[in-house]
Amino acid sequence: MSVDVKAIQRDLRAAKVDGWLFYDFRGRDPIAHRLLKLPEGMRTRRWFYFIPAKGAPRKLLHKIETAALDGLPGNALFYAGQAELQENLKKLLAGAKVVAMQYSPKNEIPYVAMVDAGTIELVRAAGTKVVSSADLVQKYEACWSEQQLASHRAAGAAIDRIVAETFALAGKCVREKKSLTEYDLKQFILREFAAAGIVADDGPDVAVGKNASDPHYGATEAKAAAIREGDLLLLDVWGKTKEKGSVYYDITWVGYLGATVPKKIAEVFGVVREARDKAVELIRSRVAAGKMLQGWEVDRAAREVIEKASYGKYFFHRTGHNIGETIHGNGANMDGLETHDVRRLIPRTCTSVEPGIYLKDFGIRSEVDVYIGEREAYVTGAVQREVLALLG
Repeated sequence: MSVDVKAIQRDLRAAKVDGWLFYDFRGRDPIAHRLLKLPEGMRTRRWFYFIPAKGAPRKLLHKIETAALDGLPGNALFYAGQAELQENLKKLLAGAKVVAMQYSPKNEIPYVAMVDAGTIELVRAAGTKVVSSADLVQKYEACWSEQQLASHRAAGAAIDRIVAETFALAGKCVREKKSLTEYDLKQFILREFAAAGIVADDGPDVAVGKNASDPHYGATEAKAAAIREGDLLLLDVWGKTKEKGSVYYDITWVGYLGATVPKKIAEVFGVVREARDKAVELIRSRVAAGKMLQGWEVDRAAREVIEKASYGKYFFHRTGHNIGETIHGNGANMDGLETHDVRRLIPRTCTSVEPGIYLKDFGIRSEVDVYIGEREAYVTGAVQREVLALLG
C-alpha cells in the first residue's frame, strides 16, 4: 500500500503549514516508518523525506544509501559530508516557511517527540520554522475504520462478560471459604480470554486492598495476595480480538467482598464516579456542539472534581489515554498532569476515561472507553454506578 500524498497535502493545507518533514536515523522514529510504509532495509545514515503542501515530494539521502526511500515518490538530493547535507537541506525545504515534524515544544507530548534537538536546529538554520506534527500524526495513527469499531465492540461484549464472571467467582470462593489469590483470578481471566478469542499484550491487573493503590500493580505467582472477606477488589482488564487491525477495549471495575460496602469506600467511589462522568459529559457536549476540545481540558474537568473533594494528591496519573491497535495508542491523551496534551479530540478516535483515588489502604479507579464520532461521543460499554457488593 502506497502513501496517499494527496490526502496528506490536503491536511497540510488545512493546518496552514507548508509541508511535513520526515526524518530518521537508525530507526529512531517508528512513526515515520509506519506512516511512510517503509519496508525493512538498510538505513544506517540520516534521511529526510519532505511532503510539501503543494507540489511533488522530495528526498535527501546519503550517497551510499541512495535506495533507502525507493518506494516513495519524489526526486532525490544527495549528500556525503555535513556541509553538503546542510546545503541540500536548504534546497529540500526551498519555499517552505513552516514545516511539521515529529517534535513537541518543551516535550509536552513526548509520544510524538521523535526528532532530536540538533536536527531541529539544522532545520531552523535552513530558514524554516518547525511546528509539531502531533495532530497530523493522530489522524493517520489513531483514527478507526468501521471494522475496527466493530472489533472494539466485539471485544467489549466478551470482556464485560468475563469481568462479571470474575467478580462472581471471587464472591463464590470467599463464601465457600476456598483459597483464592489475585494470581488465580488473573489466570481465570486469561483462560476465559483464550476461550473467547481475546488477546492482550499484558495484564490483566487484579488487585485487592492496598495493592489497588498501585495503578500498575501486577500480581505474579510469587507475589499475589489472598482474596478474603472484607477486601476491595479492583479489576483492570483490556484486550482485543485476534483479527488483524483489531483495537482494544479497556475497563476498570471495583467490587467489595462483603454484603455491605463500607461508607468510606462508597464515598471515594462516588467522587471518582463524579469525576469520570464530568469528563465524559465534557467530551459529549463539545463533540455534539462541534467545538474543539483538547486532551488536557478533559483531564482538568475530572481533576477539579477530585481536588474539590480534597483528594487531589491521591490522583497522580492522567485521566485517560488514546486506544488503538496498541492499548496506549498514538492519539490525544486526556492529560494535563504528566504532560500538557494540546492535541484535539478528533472523529473516529477512542479514549479511556479513568480517574482514580489511591489511599493507603485501598485504591479506586473507574474506567470507561469513549468513542468520538463526527457529531456524537459515547461510552462503548457498561458503566459502573456503585461498588459491587460481592457477598450481597
